[in-house]
Amino acid sequence: MVSNPFLGLIFHWLGGLASASFYLPYRGVKKWAWETYWLAGGFFSWIIAPWVLAGLMTNDLLKVLGETPFYPTIFWTYIFGVLWGFGGLTYGLTMRYLGLSLGMATVLGFCAAFGTLIPPIFNALFIAGSTPLSQVFGTTSGLVILAGVGVCLLGIAVSGVAGMTKEKEMTEEQKRAAIKEFSFKKGMAVATFSGVMSACFSYGIQAGAPIKKIAEEHHTGPLWQGLPVLIVILLGGFTTNFIWCVILNTRNRTGGQYFSSRVQGNGSGPALETAIEAPGEEMALQADLPSSEPDRVPLVLNYLLCAIAGTMWYFQFFFYTMGESQMGQYKFSSWTLHMASIIIFGSLWGIYFKEWKGASQKAKMFLFLSIAVLVGATVIIGYGNYLGQAKP
Repeated sequence: MVSNPFLGLIFHWLGGLASASFYLPYRGVKKWAWETYWLAGGFFSWIIAPWVLAGLMTNDLLKVLGETPFYPTIFWTYIFGVLWGFGGLTYGLTMRYLGLSLGMATVLGFCAAFGTLIPPIFNALFIAGSTPLSQVFGTTSGLVILAGVGVCLLGIAVSGVAGMTKEKEMTEEQKRAAIKEFSFKKGMAVATFSGVMSACFSYGIQAGAPIKKIAEEHHTGPLWQGLPVLIVILLGGFTTNFIWCVILNTRNRTGGQYFSSRVQGNGSGPALETAIEAPGEEMALQADLPSSEPDRVPLVLNYLLCAIAGTMWYFQFFFYTMGESQMGQYKFSSWTLHMASIIIFGSLWGIYFKEWKGASQKAKMFLFLSIAVLVGATVIIGYGNYLGQAKP
């Protein structure tokens, strides 16, 4: 198959847009605790959408998975999904200790760096037939891609500076409300763990490469060969999130919310996205405010909104696998493109929802600079992949 890196870039942007937008339907969910609507939407994100779309777009799905060796392929792909789930769940703890801006920049920086660079290094050293390191570090195309990765990390850092500049302009009362438990040492430790664990999704995709090969043998087209891999990774992520949400349902007495039209339980407070999802500040800081509405829960509407949100969430990786299929021999760069796209569209949504209203010109300058740098990074990486593809 002839790769098309710029088509891959478009797919990655679509995935970033899906990730940056999926939380919007959740804003309409009424009188449910975070753990309730997160798990309800998660069934669509991690179970229903992966199976339905893979079943529709690939050939012989059950045979493909059945022919895949349990160890090491299924086992490690699933385990990396479980570890990725831990990264998402600890992202909120990072925000508690570092605040949204510094926490987001730190976690996504680690996530982008580890998720992008470790897989090709590991494969080159330990996997026979993989792209050698000399083709990454010793070619013009490889060096251009690495430069793009560096520019992306710079853009993430500038995004963090923009957020920190905005936070410094807040009143002391606002700061205490936003970061009540600020601790740089604890925050950096948790952010490192969250970033590295979140990068495990990238490792899961690498571990699941044999599944793609079997899907190809069953005559599934290149664009869709990654969909069976997502089934296994997301089953691992579902395991982690399911256990945690059930624990919260039990602790907060919110388990009955799935079935009752009457308000139940104490809830678990505001929602936070995971480390590889949209960094929308309005979602991270929203509070459960008193409501004058009757104590009735719109069950059908809540489930509908969760289904839409969960499916939108899944589409980030649906497009990710499509984009990766177009990146040629430097597929590892897809992870950086994913990170950059999430922040770009997440920042644009933040502007649309007036999250930066009242911020100084200096803070806004850093914000727009970060978007420009990240867009530039995606173009550089796309061009590097194009050079690799054009190579005779």
